[in-house]
Amino acid sequence: MAAYVHVPFCTVRCGYCDFNTYTSAELRGVTRQSFIDDLCSEIQFSAGVMTDSQIPVRALSSIFFGGGTPTLLEPAAFARILDDLRSVHGIETGAEITIEANPDTVTPTVLQDLASAGVTRVSFGMQSAVPRVLALLDRSHDATRMPEVVEAARAAGLSTSVDLIYGTPTETIDEWMCSVDAALALGTDHISAYSLIVEEGTAMARRISRGELPDVDDDTHAEMYDRADEAFAAAGLEWYEVSNWSVPGKESRHNQAYWRSDDWWGYGPGAHSHIGGVRWWNAKHPAAYAERLAGGESPALGREILDDDQRHFERILLQSRVRAGIDLAELGESGRHEVAGLIADGLVEGAAAIAGRLVMTRRGRLLADAVVRRITD
Repeated sequence: MAAYVHVPFCTVRCGYCDFNTYTSAELRGVTRQSFIDDLCSEIQFSAGVMTDSQIPVRALSSIFFGGGTPTLLEPAAFARILDDLRSVHGIETGAEITIEANPDTVTPTVLQDLASAGVTRVSFGMQSAVPRVLALLDRSHDATRMPEVVEAARAAGLSTSVDLIYGTPTETIDEWMCSVDAALALGTDHISAYSLIVEEGTAMARRISRGELPDVDDDTHAEMYDRADEAFAAAGLEWYEVSNWSVPGKESRHNQAYWRSDDWWGYGPGAHSHIGGVRWWNAKHPAAYAERLAGGESPALGREILDDDQRHFERILLQSRVRAGIDLAELGESGRHEVAGLIADGLVEGAAAIAGRLVMTRRGRLLADAVVRRITD
């Protein structure tokens, strides 16, 4: 059992972001303190839901505070939230407790306080080491602070991860590799590298539609991924999911819970949950979320129940993306017949297939969606 806690606050909205986040000007009657109260109300509300639904209580093995910018809250807030989660679910000894952080929202003291509150891991939104690229992404932090904050996190006893984004319009291969090298120089346990997807309705999408920025180039994205994967491997970081690399043994347990289709409870505005093949999602706006809780209602707005075929398809979709791959016996007959062609096309590792598992090559990871289509159609 895992828990995700969504903190929707940001100081500014980045031009590429379509996450469920809000600046102060976009919130009506919602403060950070009232949000914490609402969040703790939902955690306590979930205890009754589990009892009424006969969901067995299981201690949490991982907790992830995402956003938004969770570190805009005071460290004491996380101690309170963790106490409530512990009272409802229990928390395993040695559980992974991660918080996302913008580099400009933490200090050595804040990081020490987060560790004292129970946080064990911090994921920094580095995105790029190049000021010009950070400006294109509307990121507010100073890239030169990354070594300082990563070292401060380590001094506080926290595991560290950094997120990178590649393929920002006009970003060059050399600029991208500058960011890769800078991330590796930090000596972090874990690196996530995500291809920029320009989502409809974002400020960046509008700039592209007006011709102010060029559109995303797929070939450049592919070269950036190849170059980064080579650099990460040379530095001793192993890929364990298409967009994630780590020191062996430092994989994100929370991320792995998603890719295994484990159960998780999502708390906060817009958070999604998945338990026993049932998926539900909360009201997105913090004010609407608060109003439902204040009225004694569930903050959930909708749900779906996955049938056996949907669950099987999702398992193939998710498991095929990880380094361990998926047992060929889990594929249908037509999917197994595709494996030889996938090997010939350089998309699947031949040796792994002979051993009975489908594992993507680097080229296969770049074309993961196409691989999944071929083994599930």
